[in-house]
Formats: sequence, C-alpha cells, structure tokens
Amino acid sequence: MTSTRDDLNAFLDYPQIEVPHAATGPLAGLTLGVKDIFDVAGHPTGGGNPEFPGASKIATTTAPSVQKLLDAGATYLGKTQTEELTFSLMGQNVHFPHPVNPRARDRVTGGSSSGSAAAVAGGLCDIATASDTGGSVRGPASFCGLIGLRATHGRLSLESAMPLAPSLDVFGWYAKDAATYEKVADVMLGEAPAALPAVRPLRLSAFDALVLGPDEAAEYARMVAIVESAIGAAQEAPALSFSIDDLYWMFRRIQAYEAWAVHSDFVSKTQNMDPAVRARFEFGKTLGCEVAVDETKKRTELRAELEALLGADGVLVLPTMPGAAPRSAASGDELLDYRERALRLLCLSGLSGLPQITIPLGTVHCAPFGISLIGPRNFDRTLVALATRIMAN
Repeated sequence: MTSTRDDLNAFLDYPQIEVPHAATGPLAGLTLGVKDIFDVAGHPTGGGNPEFPGASKIATTTAPSVQKLLDAGATYLGKTQTEELTFSLMGQNVHFPHPVNPRARDRVTGGSSSGSAAAVAGGLCDIATASDTGGSVRGPASFCGLIGLRATHGRLSLESAMPLAPSLDVFGWYAKDAATYEKVADVMLGEAPAALPAVRPLRLSAFDALVLGPDEAAEYARMVAIVESAIGAAQEAPALSFSIDDLYWMFRRIQAYEAWAVHSDFVSKTQNMDPAVRARFEFGKTLGCEVAVDETKKRTELRAELEALLGADGVLVLPTMPGAAPRSAASGDELLDYRERALRLLCLSGLSGLPQITIPLGTVHCAPFGISLIGPRNFDRTLVALATRIMAN
C-alpha cells in the first residue's frame, strides 16, 4: 500500500521514522525520498515485491550514496515506489497502486524509478534517489519533465542497494530544478569546472529516427535547435559498426543473463510475481555462459568504438525516449511495443558505460519529452553543467 501523504502513489507506507542528517550543509532544508532498493537504517528494502527478502527485515545501515545526501543536510521523508525488482520501464507495479505522472496524469510515470520521479515532479520532495540499468533514471525523467543523469558506470556507489544487472546498474537522482540538481551533483560528483569546456556536438541519424512520428520529429528538431544554440551545431557522426538491433539484443542478453544470475533463487521460489517481469528473468535462464561471453566481447568493441568517436570533447545528441509517456490505459501490447523501441534508444549509454543526461526541453501531445546528451567517460559533472546552460538558454 502507498502513503496517504499524496495522491500520486509515490511514497510507500512504511512507518515514519527519524533518520539522522546533518544540521548544516549544501542540501540543508531540502527533503529526500529514497527508491526502495536502497537500504535506509530503520526501514525495510522491499525491491518492489512484498515477498522479496528485504521486505521482511529492517535495514541496520544506510546505503553510502544515500548517506552522502544525509550528511550534506538532506532530510529523509521516506521510501518511494519502484517497479518489481526494477525490471520494467513503465512504472506499473502489479503489487501497488500505480504512481501518477504529475505532468500528464493520464500517462505512465515510467520506471523503475517511478515513485521517485512522481514525488519530485509533484513537489512532494526536493530530491529523490533513483537507479538506472536499462533506462530507469532517464525514462521517468523524460516522461515527467525532469533532469536525469545516468552516471558513468561505477562512478557512484551502489553498496547496500539491490542489484539487477551489476555491469549495467548505476546510481542516480531527481531534483526539483536545475539549481537543486547542481547542488546534488556537487555533493555526489564534485564541483563543476570553473569554465565549461568547449564541446563537439554529434548526432547519429539512426537514433534520431526512432522517434514515434511527425509530431515527435518536429518537437525533437526544435529541441536540437535549443541545444545547438547553447553548445554549437551538431555534426552527423559516422555510423556505428553495430546496428541498432545488434545493440538492442546485446543489451537484452547481457541484462537478462546477469539478472537471472542475481535473482534466480527468488524468482524460482516465489509465485507472487508479474508474469511479464518473470518472463524477462526467465529469458536470462535460457542464455548460456557462451552467449554472455560473446555479447560481452561485442560490448567491449562497442565501448572502444564509441569512446574513440567522442574522444575527450564529443557529446552525442539524441532523443531520450521515442516520445511522450504512453497512456496509462494503453494495452499490454502497446506498452511492449513502446518499451522495445525505447530500449533501442536507451541501450547505448548502458552498454558503453558512458554518462547520459536527459534534459526536459520538449512537450508533445501535451506531455513532457526529453532530449539527451551522452558524453565521454567521467564527463558527468560537465553534462550537468551543460544541461543547466541549455535550460537557461
């Protein structure tokens, strides 16, 4: 069940507790929601399934990344809803009332960081933690009109957090505005460079073509113009040696193989699981070690190719998602079709391990629509600063 504190189904109804935080600091006075995959001392960690082992015991320590926010002065409000074991993209967990998208109430929030996105977009808290394996920071941010950074893989701690696919999982957060997002970035990543470096914007037309239709294409073109006015004209980059479908299946196989390795014991024993989520795990069961080795080899080749393309100053501009969030009442087949298209956009950052930030510049069909930048490894703090510059332009 969710809390009566809001009509967005964002927070879970765990008992209210006091979690110590610093009285002063750069985040003093700001409130914090925590995705229910991160341990917070005094609360369970449910992982989006009422039978998940963490749901029946109280954590005794707090995840280091969450503690860092508390030590900077943020005040903990509670746990936010997540998709079941984080293995979904729409924000519709069968075990809980679905979070409501405050920016488009007839559309999904996106997932798996569904409650965190709803809480921040709806003004229930100033900051909320998130995670991203296949798009769980970037998708909800695009759908709910938020900034969302998928950090360089391994840059931020995921200790005391429920994993899904460890070679893809990263920590993230949402904040109420660009200024607050920058404050959190200062805490988590260090301060931005005094002078932003010149960047070399690039585009890959194959990814641009994944938007849903002419309305989305027109709005995406408008967003690109805003980005270019702030950081320079984007040049078409040479096509990658892997097709988009190659990348999609590379991502799907690596993710599913790792997810099954992590959660096979629980998935095999529980009967209380969304059949669609179970099917994603069981796809991993069908994949042998040789498949994982082959796909990992391809991923290494992709990483080298993309890093060579970007160099030290390249920034790839691309749509975050194919368009606005699907409607909450969409059929299962419609949601699946959207998910498959979205993953083709989202997988590039995950596979490469490079940072990606989504910027809330667009609106299509009366709902938010984001644009993204992918930068070189450890370019995270500069991407946040670039997003702030672009939004102010």
